[in-house]
Amino acid sequence: MGPLVPDLISTELSLIIALLIGIAFGFLLEQAGFSSSKKLVGLFYGYDFTVLRVFMTAGITAMVGVIVLNHYHLIDMNIIYINPLFLWSAIVGGAIMGLGFVIGGYCPGTSICAAAIGKKDAMYFVLGSAIGVLIFIEGYPMFEGLYKAANLGNPQLETTFNIPNPIFAFLFVVIAIVAFTLVTKIERNKNEAPVCRTSNRYLAALAAVAFFIGTSQLFVSSHSDHLKEIESMTDFSDYKFKEITSDEIAIRMLRKDRSLQFIDVRSQEEFKEFALPNAILADYKNFIARDWEKIFRVDGQITVIYAEDETTEKRAVLAARDVGFDDVYLLKGGLSEFRKNILEFNKPEGPIEASMKDTYRFRELASKELPRIIEEAKPKVVKTEKTKRVLGGC
Repeated sequence: MGPLVPDLISTELSLIIALLIGIAFGFLLEQAGFSSSKKLVGLFYGYDFTVLRVFMTAGITAMVGVIVLNHYHLIDMNIIYINPLFLWSAIVGGAIMGLGFVIGGYCPGTSICAAAIGKKDAMYFVLGSAIGVLIFIEGYPMFEGLYKAANLGNPQLETTFNIPNPIFAFLFVVIAIVAFTLVTKIERNKNEAPVCRTSNRYLAALAAVAFFIGTSQLFVSSHSDHLKEIESMTDFSDYKFKEITSDEIAIRMLRKDRSLQFIDVRSQEEFKEFALPNAILADYKNFIARDWEKIFRVDGQITVIYAEDETTEKRAVLAARDVGFDDVYLLKGGLSEFRKNILEFNKPEGPIEASMKDTYRFRELASKELPRIIEEAKPKVVKTEKTKRVLGGC
């Protein structure tokens, strides 16, 4: 299962759901005719393009689904595993795979599907696959140089060709529609009866739906896109923020209010030098990570984001809102104002307005008591385990 944010289902339930999805996938694979070697190799001989339709549809569904889940912050893209590209092993492995597909009539997945319903040729194919795996394992020291040659890392179209994922999704949907139209005509010209037994109106309706889905991807922006916008913002007049003043923070700390949860979005060096009681050091660009769900969503908790300046606080609050954490406060004026008004308070000389006498009296008291309280509750730099990428894929 995907690395959903937040944890919508438990790890144990994920395994059960994965098993059920696997059974359903195998059933649909067989129903689509993928247990027939004749239908599978039809793609290479140009008389049956079912394989092309199924795999392109699967690719589009997965691609659009991931983009939409990422847009609504329901999946953590940072921990999705991407297979590294070893160029030469990919070329050699692809050639062996393609040759085996044409000769044997199956790929590894479809051979299991066909063997499960008792086809002997598929069973021999599975046996051949097992022998090939065994040869590779036992001969790995000999193949290792080729296997690891030309490691290109984890290239993606978005970075390699500077094409945003939603635009590529749109282009891929258009390519699929054109491809489906062309192969349907080829099948009808080459076969006495069309392989795809659907009317032109039905195909046109499906194409319209697919085109609508593809077009919608042009207007779907990701969390990373929103972060870039937030980083460049200087005018926040269009937004309303929940604020908590330095005096209220001081009062709550003197009363040892346990409902306060401070999120420090400064640098690690600044955090080590000084931090509010039990604060958690954070990079607000990582608020989408699933671990923050347990920190922000605590009943009866007042979450306060602070930095040296209010601009950084507002950016952090907007980043938190973008992933669904709306009930977040910022420290009015930032930590600099808290130091000036509370920790380093100097009573002004000259006459004092009657309305400010109690405030100044409180600040004088707080400037003496709070440094000790803050020092006693000085937070430690919490080293959380780095989130691991989710392994998977075929």
